[in-house]
Amino acid sequence: MRYVHHFVVMALLATAVYYYLYAEGTALLLSSVAGLLSGVIPLFTFGCAFLFLREEKLNARMTLGVLLGFVGVLLIARPWAGGDSAISLQGVIDMMLGSLSIGCSFVYAKRFLTGLNISAVALCTYQIGLALVMLLAVTDRTGMAHITESPKALIGLALGLGLSGTGVAYILYYFIVERLGAVVAASATYIPPIVALLIGIFVAGEPVHGLDLVAIAAILGGVLVLQSGRRMAAQQASAKDAVADA
Repeated sequence: MRYVHHFVVMALLATAVYYYLYAEGTALLLSSVAGLLSGVIPLFTFGCAFLFLREEKLNARMTLGVLLGFVGVLLIARPWAGGDSAISLQGVIDMMLGSLSIGCSFVYAKRFLTGLNISAVALCTYQIGLALVMLLAVTDRTGMAHITESPKALIGLALGLGLSGTGVAYILYYFIVERLGAVVAASATYIPPIVALLIGIFVAGEPVHGLDLVAIAAILGGVLVLQSGRRMAAQQASAKDAVADA
């Protein structure tokens, strides 16, 4: 019970709030568009790390990476578009807030949980268990049993979203955050946007526009520039330490 407040925060940031906002956003957007917007998670993670982790220092290249990523978001949202080509602004906002929530969770986990010598499986269990209680307390469960009427949907829910997308994913989440840090761990989230785009095109038959490809290039390019800026900052810090020790 000593660390239960940390588990509550993680249950909110990394599961309950994050899942709700992503479900809400996905319901309002094409799956490929929603997936593309999830690519901003590393950018939000960096922003939180810069504010709350002392080892993160901002430089010009890192700033460029963040700006480039948000240009990609703007191209996806297309607030200037109207009619049939318009994108749901509420859906974009939901996806962005969900990305902010999970982005903050990487930093919170790094700062408060990875040094507790608690196994990744145990951390995952506490987080998801508390999130389950929270969601059960506020969810309207009317009609929930209808999911059992479709074996494919039930299997996908249990194995795809439950076991793989939540259980295994969060065990790996804590494992990577502990060993590589919050920002590097969050960089793994630039893979899902590409997968979502491909599934949307080839499985769901959703349309894809040239601007969407430019947007994902901007988002992923922003992440890469941001990471190169972090490496440069780390090298400069190491060089200064070496000079100071000489």
